[in-house]
Amino acid sequence: MTKFKQGFMYAFLTVVSIISIFPFYYMIVSATNESIDVTRGSLIPGAHLIENIKNMLDSVAIGQAMWNSAVIAIGTTVFALLIASLAGYGFEIFRSKKKDIVFSILLLSMMIPFAAIMIPLFRFFGGISQVAPLIGIDTLAAAALPTITTAFLIFFFRQNTKMFSRALLEAGRMDGLSELGLFFRIYLPSMKTTYAAAAIITFMNSWNNYLWPLVVLQSPENQTVPLLISNLGSSYTPDYGVIMLVIVITTIPTALIFFLLQRYFVAGMLGSVK
Repeated sequence: MTKFKQGFMYAFLTVVSIISIFPFYYMIVSATNESIDVTRGSLIPGAHLIENIKNMLDSVAIGQAMWNSAVIAIGTTVFALLIASLAGYGFEIFRSKKKDIVFSILLLSMMIPFAAIMIPLFRFFGGISQVAPLIGIDTLAAAALPTITTAFLIFFFRQNTKMFSRALLEAGRMDGLSELGLFFRIYLPSMKTTYAAAAIITFMNSWNNYLWPLVVLQSPENQTVPLLISNLGSSYTPDYGVIMLVIVITTIPTALIFFLLQRYFVAGMLGSVK
């Protein structure tokens, strides 16, 4: 019976793995085929990869789009980790009834869909455009600022801070460290798994963000990767081979980030501190 269960488990995991990997296989195979083969659902690698690369370089500003997405994603990730970790640290280490009320209100904000605040945000940045054009409508800063930090990230850091040793903080205070010194020299290095998990989540969300950049970015030279792919797919005669090639290339950064930080990801999600 044990061998039967083990065999069933391996068979089930094999099927699930194939289902999970198939979209990536189809994406890569389609990048080597011409458009008509993609629409037919060909699962065999083709001989049009070089042609698709030439067509992409001739007609798609993929370099500019990836640069824009990288600037937004990296900037958002760095500032989000700093702000959210400071907030989570403060909420947990310096607890009080008033702060708990504020934190509860912050959690309630997670129930508000982004579509409900999108128009007020657009009007807000429209007003800023008159005073500070560098962070107004149709700027990369405007695409990044609303997503710099979220209630989820603050909650995530606060929950992980619950497992942080208070004895380390007390030892640091006895050595004369300031609160910022405690944060940057003791807390931050000890929470690297939490930061890694938060970095993966934030970077991927920012890189794949579509709705807000669609609203706030109006110039073709400011378009991000999701906007570029959407525009390619909505053309009158879309070249699906080129589209799949663009998707493969633009997936590489998020895959690299995940594989580089994956060993910290599970530990960070489980709330361990090392």
